[in-house]
Amino acid sequence: MELTFASYNIRKAVGLDRRRDPERILAILNELGADVVALQEADRRFGQRLTALPRQMLEDHHWQIAPVALRPLSIGWHGNALLVRRGIDILDAEPLDLPTVEPRGAVRVDLAAGGKRVRVVGMHLDLSGLRRRHQVQTVLGRLGQCEDACPTVLMGDFNEWSTRGGCLRVFADDWRVLAPGRSFPSRQPVAQLDRIVASPDWHCREQGVHHSALSARASDHLPVWARLGL
Repeated sequence: MELTFASYNIRKAVGLDRRRDPERILAILNELGADVVALQEADRRFGQRLTALPRQMLEDHHWQIAPVALRPLSIGWHGNALLVRRGIDILDAEPLDLPTVEPRGAVRVDLAAGGKRVRVVGMHLDLSGLRRRHQVQTVLGRLGQCEDACPTVLMGDFNEWSTRGGCLRVFADDWRVLAPGRSFPSRQPVAQLDRIVASPDWHCREQGVHHSALSARASDHLPVWARLGL
């Protein structure tokens, strides 16, 4: 069984041209062709935390939205949302609090795909290196409390400029930290801020950064993706 996972910081759907264009983001999601997508900055930051991607638009294009939002007009938790391609069953979902000074969070969803239970976590980590490490430890601790151990993928904007150190060391030998490539800033990427981390059950078939005419201007990040098999 193979699934394609992607992570994308959409910057509230505001592109480098300063236009908020949710349809442009949707077009990039279609280009990606992923089965599961972790979005960061999917909701506006203030007020009612209105989603940057209209719920109906996503549902009309065969996306299921993992039920992690605590506000009726949001699709995520502190901007973190998980989209699941229709045909894959959502078994369970929850928002996760992360230790931080500014609002940060993570989201978890359990899926049924190919007769297997699969766990996915999307996250947007802090700008502080120390807090990033604490946040990764918190997520791993929460996963350790889950009753059913299963193949797991963690992905998101890690805000980690180090290619091997920093918060990535927390994963140690128990996880496979993938390096899809440089994804920030989108026009001329120099940093691998966006990451995908997989439990040892998974085999990475292919991975990369999605660079297209649209993605180069739709956000300050490029999407990253990985095709994983069990």
